[in-house]
Amino acid sequence: MTAPALPRTRAISLKPARRRPDWLVAACAILLGIVALLALASPFLVGPASEQSILDALLPPGSPGHLLGTDELGRDILLLTLAGTGSAVAGPAVIAVGSMVLAVIFGTLAGYFGGITDGVIGRIVDVLLSLPVMLVAIVVAGIFGAGYWVTVAMLIVLFCPSDIRIVRAGVTEQAPRPYVEAAQMLSLSPLRIMYRHIVPNVWPLILTNVMLNLGIALVTLSSLSFLGIGVAPGTPDWGRQIADGRSVMADNPAMLLVPAILIVIVTMAINLLGDHLGERLRERGIQ
Repeated sequence: MTAPALPRTRAISLKPARRRPDWLVAACAILLGIVALLALASPFLVGPASEQSILDALLPPGSPGHLLGTDELGRDILLLTLAGTGSAVAGPAVIAVGSMVLAVIFGTLAGYFGGITDGVIGRIVDVLLSLPVMLVAIVVAGIFGAGYWVTVAMLIVLFCPSDIRIVRAGVTEQAPRPYVEAAQMLSLSPLRIMYRHIVPNVWPLILTNVMLNLGIALVTLSSLSFLGIGVAPGTPDWGRQIADGRSVMADNPAMLLVPAILIVIVTMAINLLGDHLGERLRERGIQ
């Protein structure tokens, strides 16, 4: 009597996940490099971009001397978009870095010491996480008339709670490891152990979340600019351009579509490059 045939099982592949194409990563890096250069040069472009010419109002894309046409005030849309790179990118960069700096400070303290320190920081984080970002921004702007950098500072405080939780989780995972115990046996100070030994080992986590926050902050700040919060009227900004472009959509759709497409493309490039850098650091054993 023959034994019954066993059901055929499918082999499990242990190959590493397929990497993103090198050309895609290179394209994202080049795009972000160009955006960074434009952001640095934007203060010199604000003057030419703000020049008005009523006789040249609402020219369509492809007009002589105006590649993307003009708005209802005769301002060149291409120059407006290039000049708006500064306010669209500088604020999100400050938000991403500032919120992560706070997260590294308080998340490391909570993860390393635990106990009462972790409890107090955790309750503050819970309160901040319960606040809706957009609603708080609108209320603060309505009460205090928040300007651009006040809005940026407010978003730093509202962005950092989730980062604190992420850093805390990484530090909690590193704290029991032998190298930390060895540093404690050598009587190194807690500050040196936390910020010279533990934090560098959660660097991929920090870098990936900084890039993720940069993309989210870009969308959030542009959304607030679209609502008229932060950026003053007439200031070149991608979110403000989208809001102003609604009224001239039929005459020149480029005023609305170009900054909207740029927001989407730049955000995608930031996320792809951030994931790639995090993976490369983890592959090198920095974790």
